[in-house]
Amino acid sequence: GLIDRDKMIDGTKLAAGDVLIGVASSGVHSNGYSLVRKTLGINEKSVQRYISEFGKTLGEELLRPTKIYVKPVLAAMDAADVHGVSHITGGGFYENIPRCIPDGLCAKIDKSALRTPPIFSMLQRMGSIPEHDMFNTYNMGVGMTMIVAKDDADKALAALKENGQDAYVIGEVVSGEEKVALC
Repeated sequence: GLIDRDKMIDGTKLAAGDVLIGVASSGVHSNGYSLVRKTLGINEKSVQRYISEFGKTLGEELLRPTKIYVKPVLAAMDAADVHGVSHITGGGFYENIPRCIPDGLCAKIDKSALRTPPIFSMLQRMGSIPEHDMFNTYNMGVGMTMIVAKDDADKALAALKENGQDAYVIGEVVSGEEKVALC
């Protein structure tokens, strides 16, 4: 079929003032598992340990299925003018978000807005992992980011939520040479 050029997301519409939406992850997904195993001393016994912070065993937390975002993201694209999308996979925030940010613009992310699940703070604490490395390895509770025009943020959020996906504003696009800034 024909490609609807108005629906293509190529970063050309991105502008200062756009809003970053964090689409919630279901946990660690499949990233950084070598570091998870090393940090948490994963073995047959440790995965059976009940962790009250998680409300389940360590193994159950680590084996949560990875969220699939296709349906909610397509619904958000129908409802709002989406300017950029980044799947937060291996390489975390620092390697994935810049792929959709044009030169001269920066995704300014408010760390205090992030709803980071307890597994990530446990990994950081037990492995003495610097914050930068955490954001460069893990999704920190954000499996995908969507960048939308400020006026469309509520429409995008509503479409995501109507399709069973938790999402919330995590920052904005500003002028700058750094492609990503966590503040």
